[in-house]
Amino acid sequence: MTVTRRKYSRLALKLVGTLTAVGLAGSLGAGALIATGRPAIGGAVSLLSGLPDMLDGAVAKASGRASRRGAFLDSVVDRLSDAAVLAGVIWYAVAAGLGTMTVLAAVVLGLSLIVSYIKARAESLGFACNVGIAERPERVIVLGIALLLGHAEAGLWVLVAGTAITVVQRILVVWQQSEAGPDIGR
Repeated sequence: MTVTRRKYSRLALKLVGTLTAVGLAGSLGAGALIATGRPAIGGAVSLLSGLPDMLDGAVAKASGRASRRGAFLDSVVDRLSDAAVLAGVIWYAVAAGLGTMTVLAAVVLGLSLIVSYIKARAESLGFACNVGIAERPERVIVLGIALLLGHAEAGLWVLVAGTAITVVQRILVVWQQSEAGPDIGR
């Protein structure tokens, strides 16, 4: 490997790590802003923090620095980011006495985790599972815009429906790929 290529490779790795860290920090900040009664600003920050988070994997692949460790870390950070923003919405809704919004945000959080779990479990068993109308980028965009425009509850209803559909889509696609076979353990 040439000196220039090594420098480029190290720079790309630092950029990927920076993008991941900025995305997580932004999501934590968005969650805090939402929880403290500033949902519109939190929505804007969530949208902005989603950009570097969505780019980190693409930069890693384009630079040839993609790794299983990086993919694992990215998945963990994505779940933490989802939880931070939705926990902020839950906190805000509880403090404001918005029972429906509280329940919707909790359901979206639960369904988001299930969507991710289904994909992870399916892929660990050798199945493809890249389907769904409400994958993470769509969820970040819908919730961020809904918060920014002051329509968080409407956005959460859209996310409950879309994320529930995604759960069913993923179960069905894996089910169609699988056949009854020997017990592999749990």
